[in-house]
Amino acid sequence: MSAKAEHYDVIRKPIITEKATMASENGAVVFQVSIDSNKPQIKEAVEALFGVKVKAVNTTITKGKVKKFRGKTGVRNDVKKAYVTLEDGNTIDVSTGL
Repeated sequence: MSAKAEHYDVIRKPIITEKATMASENGAVVFQVSIDSNKPQIKEAVEALFGVKVKAVNTTITKGKVKKFRGKTGVRNDVKKAYVTLEDGNTIDVSTGL
């Protein structure tokens, strides 16, 4: 499978946090994805971009926080995360970045 421009629109960036590191011990990788993407699109994009086999995709949507900046109230953007579980023997090194 070759990487298409749409695949880069689906996957925004890898998420490297303590929780994501704990998930990687079980063969999962966490990505920030576009808010309107679905699980089959995410699976296809990861398989095309990284050349691995995906076992499962779980998604979560985190609502944006209400914050104040210089006395004015604003809202951060909503974020969609994809927890991508890989087949046995497949790995993705996200520490180097996309």
